[in-house]
Amino acid sequence: MKAAIIGAAGYAGGELLRLLLGHPIIEGIQALSRSQAGKPVFTVHEDLFASELMFTSELNPADVVFLCGDHGQSMAILDEFAVLAKARYVIDLAADFRDGREGFVYGLNEVFTESIRTAHKVANPGCFATALQLALAPLASAGLMQSPVHITAITGSTGAGQKLQKTSHFSARQQNMSTYKAFDHQHLGEINRTLGALQGSGVAPLHFIPIRGPFTRGIFASLVTECSASEEDILSTFRAFYAGSKGTFVHVTEDEVQLKSVVNTNHTRLQVNKHGSMLHIVSCLDNLIKGASGQAVQNMNLMMGWPIDSGLKLKSLAY
Repeated sequence: MKAAIIGAAGYAGGELLRLLLGHPIIEGIQALSRSQAGKPVFTVHEDLFASELMFTSELNPADVVFLCGDHGQSMAILDEFAVLAKARYVIDLAADFRDGREGFVYGLNEVFTESIRTAHKVANPGCFATALQLALAPLASAGLMQSPVHITAITGSTGAGQKLQKTSHFSARQQNMSTYKAFDHQHLGEINRTLGALQGSGVAPLHFIPIRGPFTRGIFASLVTECSASEEDILSTFRAFYAGSKGTFVHVTEDEVQLKSVVNTNHTRLQVNKHGSMLHIVSCLDNLIKGASGQAVQNMNLMMGWPIDSGLKLKSLAY
């Protein structure tokens, strides 16, 4: 099987290269980047120094094409590369088609499994959207999202992309924290669509405060809402929702979880506890893998009918 990555010089594109180079079924990889065309891939992604892969600006026929351009560019990319029409599968990591336009299926793997399995075009969810939807989907499916959900979530600097900007400078980010897009983050639209599809009408509002963290990768989200169900019943609901293959990468526990246990993996850990009438959920994942490129590979595996963890048997760093 042959794969192509358009926008391979960015953070998500680089992570896809690492995953596909280690994938047991993918053999040929094209790494497209206008700005880096003709250069070895390791000149941008230095850890890939052992790879002989070169950046190119030309797209040759491929079985699956990943779009890793900036948000708002995917439609132009589809128009520009006529060969994309011949690709069996297209997976977009940008936000352009998450509303289902142009026949794209929303790629939250554990929720829309069957739709993705038969799809040829998938829109990968956002990183915050993945962390929060996986935390809330079991509640919505059981009709338990009746009270407002208060969310505080901290993300690493790689979530801002590779282009240098004021808030991603080392001197601005290190030993520092700040909020941004409070109550108005762009991922809320796709989150609410999913929760509405699961629960129907009457989904409680989400009050979301994103925070920039002083680390490079990972998302650690804390969600609090009022819920009448017992902790035992809620844990049972979560475990039933993520039973079987849906639990390959989502792990439910009542014990404390930490971010470092999932960084550099495609796993999400969900901590679920009741404190009186209040339900507290912690969701943590790697924003570049489960929140982006790893989920894209997971979606590819599902679409192709391959084992869901192909190329994704990764281990976190313990220390």
